[in-house]
Amino acid sequence: MTATRVDTDLIRRLPKAVLHDHLDGGLRPATVVELAEAVGHTLPTTDPDELAAWYYEAANSGDLVRYIATFEHTLAVMQTREGLLRTAEEYVLDLAADGVVYGEVRYAPELNTNGELTMAEVVETVQEGLAAGMAKAAAAGTPVRVGTLLCGMRMFDRVREAADLAVAFRDAGVVGFDIAGAEDGFPPADHLAAFEHLRRENVPFTIHAGEAHGLPSIHQALQVCGAQRIGHGVRITDDIPDLAAGKLGRLAGWVRDRRIALEMCPTSNLQTGAATSIAEHPITALKDLGFRVTLNTDNRLVSGTTMTREMSLLVEQAGWTVEDLRTVTVNALKSAFIPFDERNALIADVVLPGYAAAL
Repeated sequence: MTATRVDTDLIRRLPKAVLHDHLDGGLRPATVVELAEAVGHTLPTTDPDELAAWYYEAANSGDLVRYIATFEHTLAVMQTREGLLRTAEEYVLDLAADGVVYGEVRYAPELNTNGELTMAEVVETVQEGLAAGMAKAAAAGTPVRVGTLLCGMRMFDRVREAADLAVAFRDAGVVGFDIAGAEDGFPPADHLAAFEHLRRENVPFTIHAGEAHGLPSIHQALQVCGAQRIGHGVRITDDIPDLAAGKLGRLAGWVRDRRIALEMCPTSNLQTGAATSIAEHPITALKDLGFRVTLNTDNRLVSGTTMTREMSLLVEQAGWTVEDLRTVTVNALKSAFIPFDERNALIADVVLPGYAAAL
C-alpha cells in the first residue's frame, strides 16, 4: 500500500472522516453573498471569489482572535430558518463531494439567535437541513452520515443551556458537546457544572484545548472536566521535551495510553499560530509515537481547505503515505461519538473497502 503513488485524484477518492469542523466556518462563498443580500448585511465584497480570498487572507494573520472575528459575516446570514436550512444542507453535500463518509459538525446555537429563533428552534432547524443534505447525498450515490456537536461559548454564560440541548436532542441527531471560543482566560473548569451534567446524562463531549493555551488547558479538560477527546491539542508536545526520542511526560502518556483522540487541524493551526509549518506540524510526530491523532478541517471557508487538501498537504510536505491516511481515518471513526457497532460497521464496510478499491 505504501508504494502506491499518492496524488490528489487518489486522495479525492479515499473515504474520509472528520470530527472537528464548524458549521459557521464552512459556508460556500456564493451562499454567503446571496444570503447577505437577502438579510441586508454588508460584506467586505460581493464577489464570491474575492470573498473566499478575503477570508483566507484574514485567517492567515497568525492571530486566533482575528481568526475568530471572521465569523461575523457567516453568522450574520445564519439567523433565519431559511439561512440555517440552506447552510446545513449544503454543508452535508460539500462533505459528500469531498469523499467524507462520516462527519461531526459543531456550532453554538446561541450565536444564531439574533433573529427570532430560540436556541431549541436553531437546533431543530439545523437538524432538518442536515437530514435533507444526507438524503440528497444518499440519492446521488455518495452517502455520508453527519452527527452534531452542540457548542457552548466559553466566554459567555449560556454553556449550561447548550448542554441541556445536547441532552434533549441526543436521540435526534446530536451526538455530543463542546465548548468553543477564545481559550486564553476562559478555562474549561469555569463550566464544570455543565460537564458534570453531561456525564450524569451519559452524553460524550470534547473540549477545545491546547491550541491558544498550553498544557494546563489540556490537563483541566481531561482530568477536571472529563473530556473524551481534545479539540486541537497541539500543545501536548509541551509534555514531550524530545519528540525524536519520544519520552513522554505524564499527561502526554495519559493521552496516548488512554487512546484519547486529538482532533488536529493542520492548516487552521498554521493560521492561528499554533504551528509553524505543515512539515513540522506535531500531527506527524504524534502519529509516529502512537497517539490517536485525527485529521480535520476546522473551518473550510475560513481556512480555504477541504479534507482532500489537508491530506494532500501532509503527503506532499510531511511525507505521509496512503497507510497514514487510512490510519487517521480509522482513528477518527474509533473515537466518533456514535455507538460502537455503528463505528465498526463504517470502518469494516466503508473505509477499509474504500481504501482497498482506491488502490
